[in-house]
Amino acid sequence: MRYNTIFIAALALAGLALGTRNGFAEKPVRVGTTAANFLEIGFGTAGSAMGDAAVASGNDVSAGYWNPARLAGLRQNEAQFLFQPWFADIATSGVAVGMIVPNVGTLALQYCQASYGEMKVTTTDMQDGTGEYFTARDYSLSLSYARKLVQWFSFGASGKVIGSSIWHTRARAMALDLGVSVNTSFFSPTGDRKDGMNIGMSISNYGGKMKFDGMDLMQPIDLYPYENGNYKYAEGQFRTQEWELPLIFRIGASVTPIASANHRLTIEVDALHPNNNAESVNVGAQYEIEVPAFGTFYLRGGYKALFLENSEYGTSFGAGLINRMMHRMALKVDYTYRDIGILGAVHCYSFGVLF
Repeated sequence: MRYNTIFIAALALAGLALGTRNGFAEKPVRVGTTAANFLEIGFGTAGSAMGDAAVASGNDVSAGYWNPARLAGLRQNEAQFLFQPWFADIATSGVAVGMIVPNVGTLALQYCQASYGEMKVTTTDMQDGTGEYFTARDYSLSLSYARKLVQWFSFGASGKVIGSSIWHTRARAMALDLGVSVNTSFFSPTGDRKDGMNIGMSISNYGGKMKFDGMDLMQPIDLYPYENGNYKYAEGQFRTQEWELPLIFRIGASVTPIASANHRLTIEVDALHPNNNAESVNVGAQYEIEVPAFGTFYLRGGYKALFLENSEYGTSFGAGLINRMMHRMALKVDYTYRDIGILGAVHCYSFGVLF
């Protein structure tokens, strides 16, 4: 009975996230009103290959980005390094480390950043450049904790610091991620709960606002340009506005229609409700092949932002492998290809160690 109640509640939450009084997705009215939008790109090669549908099935250390509760399912300690060249000389990267602490839970540390390359400093008088260059960068540093409260229910939370810098101007904010994961026996081909439907929910980037400040905002100002005798170059500072973080509510469900000793197929559907756009749906699948005495191969595919108008996101696919060695050590490699419409294609690479 409790599983029926959980399932009905999850469907109700999904309906609240996606249903609106005007139809499936209400036209957004807050596009372009948040800061640190690099947080919406997606950090995690496996989840990105599945069309960002990973809130219910993520099972490696990158799950801290999608749903911190899924970190409770780690079977080994893991370190992972990610590099994702973006378009227009933008590059995103990240590193994450997860540690299982017996009788306590799982602790994870994750650092993500987006760098925007080197650009010329220009002025109205020197529009071809002053000879100086500046850079811009965004970053997020999070500490996560997750634990299984009971065998079928996990809870996770992440505290994070989010920062942004443009030359000598900086902004910073604190935020919180919360997530839950429920494992049921629904649709289990083996009758075992671990092969049944997983339901995941998370809320990301709940926190303060960002406001830029720094010496680059200091400018000489003539308070009375039409009067003589006053001090012409009084020092003044531009006052910038505060901007919210991209708050994202995710709810998803994954099923495993194939679950045998050497083969496993996982299919997931996620619904997203952001604070700066309309609702959308991500879908993805992963096929897992276990090779005795070697390790595991993965094939993945997905589609991001279904039902979202004017979206450039589309299909994604990827592959990965885990090569198991002695003393429970293993090497992990993953690759993802993502189609972003008129912006072209991007690739994501990650390397990991299980220990």
